[in-house]
Amino acid sequence: MRSMTKRTTTKRTTTKPGTHQTKRGTQQTATATGPVLSTRALNRATLDRQLLLHRAPLSARAAVEHLVGLQAQEVKPPYYALAARLDGFTPEELSGLLADRAAVRIVTMRSTIHLHTADDSLTLRPLVQPARDREINYFRKGLVGVDLDRLAVLARDLVEAEPRTMKQLREALSAEWPDADPQSLAVAARCTLPLVQVTPRGMWGRSAQVCLTTAEHWLGRPAEPAASPDATVLRYLAAFGPASVKDMQTWSGLTRMRPAFERLRPALVTFRDEGGVELFDLPDAPRPDPDTPAPPRFLPEFDNLLLSHADRTRVIPPANRGRTWQANTVYCPLLVDGFLAGVWRILGDALVIEEFTELTKAQRGEVTEEGERMVKVMHPEVSYDIRFGTVIP
Repeated sequence: MRSMTKRTTTKRTTTKPGTHQTKRGTQQTATATGPVLSTRALNRATLDRQLLLHRAPLSARAAVEHLVGLQAQEVKPPYYALAARLDGFTPEELSGLLADRAAVRIVTMRSTIHLHTADDSLTLRPLVQPARDREINYFRKGLVGVDLDRLAVLARDLVEAEPRTMKQLREALSAEWPDADPQSLAVAARCTLPLVQVTPRGMWGRSAQVCLTTAEHWLGRPAEPAASPDATVLRYLAAFGPASVKDMQTWSGLTRMRPAFERLRPALVTFRDEGGVELFDLPDAPRPDPDTPAPPRFLPEFDNLLLSHADRTRVIPPANRGRTWQANTVYCPLLVDGFLAGVWRILGDALVIEEFTELTKAQRGEVTEEGERMVKVMHPEVSYDIRFGTVIP
């Protein structure tokens, strides 16, 4: 587990079991239910773990490892995610990791595509295999008469002979099982095998359809044992904590994780949120003062910050729940004072920002400054206007 880079500018609390912090930082005796962390305290702790309170002087590879992968349903989000988090980041750095096969795009957490380091792709995918096995059950009607073991062998031979698109995989598997549903056959192959998207798919400034092969074939390395649940819990807490068992299950898509937390309990500290839910954390992990300033941040759609807890109020105010998507369109979130406060998009030669509630003049100035920085990092060759307007029709 990679530890966080220590930043002396962050004011930490030193809450001990049996106490909790007031807004002014004064320790008071907690009730029998344990120390309580306010929503704002959880927000600041999570932002710190997510490298969003201060930009970290980390490499793209180190950040991807610390964050246990980046949501990568589309090509661009991982790049914007790191631009918001790292000092000195350039899109070419992350693109180079993919080109060098030091990072890959693969289905892991929550049955969605994530960008992981090569090492993590070989250990995390086996860990979440039970969730992939459950996913196949949704397609059983289309797989009547299909021997899944034989399908896995045939699919592996196909994609390791040459990378295949999902269409090509469907067609080849349908020739073997003509009575089965072609889409179900392809999904079964994706669930049974650790399929990665080969480059140039996923590289910055490149365009390519999705072609798949196995992680072992692409990386030239054999499969590795699955990461242990206990070690993965510790990594999750380092990147997303403090968190509940249900939070971790929401992030991973796994079930029955309580035993891992119980085994680790003696080495962890525990808190409660304002609703009384038990939260686990690493003893030495940063828990900044709730009043620590949180600069604006432009995040990509599907950023894991917003998707990795069962209770998302630590980042999403109840009034703004569900406001980053409409029908089948998902919008990029804007954080102000650490919480979801609007959405944004690049439209033509302008960065357009829609605020959910009216920002102060000072906040607008900070948002504008952060927006200028973001587009300069991501698109240094283009000049963009920054304007407040309508993003969601």
